[in-house]
Amino acid sequence: MMTKFNLFPKWKARSKGPTKDRLALLFRYKYSSFKMLLDSNSQFLKVITDLEEMLRGQRIFGMSYVKTQADRAVFHALRMVKNLDDLSNHQYGKLFEVVEDIKVKIHAELEQKKELPPVESTLTYSQINKEMVDWVGGKNANLGEIHSQLHLPVPEGFAITTRSFEIFLSHNELFNKINTIKVEIDPNDPESISRASKEIQQLILSSPVPNELEQEIQSAYAQMTQRIEEGGSTDSSPKVALRSSAIGEDSELSFAGQYLSVLNVSSDHLIENYKKVVASLYTPRAMAYRLNKGIRDEDIAMSVACLQMINSKSSGVIYTHHPFNILEDHITLTAVWGLGPYAVEGRITPDSYTVAKDGSLNIMVTAISHKPVQLINDPQGGIREIPVPLEDQDIPCLSPDQISTLAGYALKLEDHFKSPQDIEWALDETGHLLVLQSRPLQVHSPETGLESIPMIPNYPLLIEDGAVAFPGIGFGPAFQIQSDEDLLNFPEGAILVAKHSSPKFVIVMKKARAILTDLGSVTGHMASLAREFAVPTILDTRQATSTIPSGMEITVDAYSGRVYQGNVPELSAFQNTSESPMKGTPVYQILRHVADWIVPLSLMDPKAANFAPEFCRTLHDVGRLVHERSYSEMFQLSDLVSGKEGFAFKLEARIPLDLYVIDLGEGLNTAKAQEVLKKVSIDDIASVPFKALLRGMTHEVFQRPQIRPVSLGGFFSVMREQMLAPPQAGNERFGEKSYAIISDKYLNFSSRVGYHYSILDSYCGPIDNMNYITFSFKGGAADDTRRNRRVRAIGLILKALDFVVNVNGDRVDARFQKYESSLIEEKLDQLGRLLLYTRQMDMLMHSETSVEALAKNFLEGNYCLSCS
Repeated sequence: MMTKFNLFPKWKARSKGPTKDRLALLFRYKYSSFKMLLDSNSQFLKVITDLEEMLRGQRIFGMSYVKTQADRAVFHALRMVKNLDDLSNHQYGKLFEVVEDIKVKIHAELEQKKELPPVESTLTYSQINKEMVDWVGGKNANLGEIHSQLHLPVPEGFAITTRSFEIFLSHNELFNKINTIKVEIDPNDPESISRASKEIQQLILSSPVPNELEQEIQSAYAQMTQRIEEGGSTDSSPKVALRSSAIGEDSELSFAGQYLSVLNVSSDHLIENYKKVVASLYTPRAMAYRLNKGIRDEDIAMSVACLQMINSKSSGVIYTHHPFNILEDHITLTAVWGLGPYAVEGRITPDSYTVAKDGSLNIMVTAISHKPVQLINDPQGGIREIPVPLEDQDIPCLSPDQISTLAGYALKLEDHFKSPQDIEWALDETGHLLVLQSRPLQVHSPETGLESIPMIPNYPLLIEDGAVAFPGIGFGPAFQIQSDEDLLNFPEGAILVAKHSSPKFVIVMKKARAILTDLGSVTGHMASLAREFAVPTILDTRQATSTIPSGMEITVDAYSGRVYQGNVPELSAFQNTSESPMKGTPVYQILRHVADWIVPLSLMDPKAANFAPEFCRTLHDVGRLVHERSYSEMFQLSDLVSGKEGFAFKLEARIPLDLYVIDLGEGLNTAKAQEVLKKVSIDDIASVPFKALLRGMTHEVFQRPQIRPVSLGGFFSVMREQMLAPPQAGNERFGEKSYAIISDKYLNFSSRVGYHYSILDSYCGPIDNMNYITFSFKGGAADDTRRNRRVRAIGLILKALDFVVNVNGDRVDARFQKYESSLIEEKLDQLGRLLLYTRQMDMLMHSETSVEALAKNFLEGNYCLSCS
């Protein structure tokens, strides 16, 4: 017996349903809830992506990062649950309990390590290590680690801690004053950010540092001076460099460059310039960054490095690895005369040396540049430019022994921090070399879009570009996945190749050397799992399945997004095996434990019995369940409007449907809409997905008069079924009116024509993760066999259009999701054509051959049924 396809709400059978106004409000309420749900889903997936990147451990972070990301994950999970509960008329109350339970467990992990500001307002570098990043910021933490653990030479100095920052702002009640100013900020108005920045910075600069704090900073300076004098210096009032070392944005600080450093500061200007560095926390760029990233100001603070100012004879930068070519694993060292800014600012071309990383530290390449000017410390304070003596302008800034010494320092730093390093150095007037700073060199970051490896010659290039979800190198035979059975047969050490990314692939990720897909997003569920399992993965290649057959041996370069045919030995040695400098530390362990309640995903298959609230173990499970269920809730929206055309616009168009349009907001060009007549034309439509669907429906083929072919057997089958079949057979005749519920980016389209019923639900906007199409078709006037043939033909067409399809009896369901808007529009255009192509198709389903024949006709662009 056929299952009745009844999507109508319970109130439909009552004599009175919701009023026009209440129904309009209900539509808008549901749509608003759905938009907020999609937005939080997108933000939630970004949090997961960032957590997974941090779990790789190549960047230093502190507890402020862990707490902020945990709070963001819980917030967006709760927001998704609330909006799904609203959409479903409060059917998902259980999910609130699930999220609250996970939240309690996350907070228990966070409370195991209670991070408090240090009692001291200042710390010497012998007291600092890399785990104290929340007290002193990343720059100070690294410098302390270099001094206290590696015992490499660094400038004398001290860190002004985040406790000093808290004391200064609290003493002047600046936290509340800053928050009051920030209320006026419009995130979409750069001018409002600039105004607030200027006001906040002026507020900080005009506020006094408490006497006690000023005395502690001056005392630390005096102790630094004493240590310098004990080292043999006669300078009783050394100048210092004040360098920013902020916390709160730990994952971005290595390249942000958005805060202030002040060079060559005398002791009587120390406090004044300390305030300038603190005020730089509120530059327009820094404020806009935090707004866009959703980072709370409560989680940021400014520590300051106070370092003895070196009268540099020469200075420069060291990279322990080529910055964008992983094949060049050498040390690159640059040098200029005088202070270091000219080594990186492009004012002059520095000398450059390439040094081998073997025990010899041989200088492989030397390039000496013309260096006409240099920066020096001005005796009056600050820095100034002077000419380089003529005899020095074209000679090396360093001797071979000095180069060898710096290369040795670089190797020790890379080995200690377990990743390539970006190092600043200086040579003082006495000939001593010092390390000024060391930070991770970002060589293998997929987010940069960097094509870090040049093309390897003499190997056929199969794929030239793709979206890297996780970097690395993989070699093995390709194995195409087209069904669940293929997953069960996936061999150890193969390269997984598929049309779409899918979280189902998790079952073979431990076997796979790499993953390639035609389509997919680096912020999607499968990309998240690939990072968790550290599988080199390239998504969105557009051609993997058509270019790479099963069995072909390939090398995947998931650093640059390329795939080669055959084994490429030049690449196979460059697997990412470096250990993290953070792994093993207490802060990292807390991140790991917190992430275990957020990141893992166990709910893979929406059809599985365990795809339910009670089986959600993590916030990722909750997000997956909510996202999936939200489609179903929105899919049923059209059921509310059957017979409610009184508040809808009648669409005047050359399509064979009695179609009414309901605007949720910005779906119509309201200035043009014919309010009195309640009629609109296609030109009045502003909804992106609805316009795309109508383009397909108004295709030129459907505008020409046609005599639809009818198989005589099919005709009698339809007549016999309708005259003889009893009511319980399920032959439900639907209403003749169709509805489109629209906004600027949303469409819910329902078509009830005769014995056919189809629903289409779509969102089409600028964020790929929010975009989707769901489609369902059921019914027909013929017997069960012909109706089943009809939906199987539709299923074949939809599969060829890259939809995920399920056919059951005389119903077909399909989904296409998380692609760019242009592709969503293209599929909607095809669905518009399909909706008209399939009308009365069941009369033609006289044999099994007609299933493939009609599908083939459509895919070849032959929409004329008389040609079938």
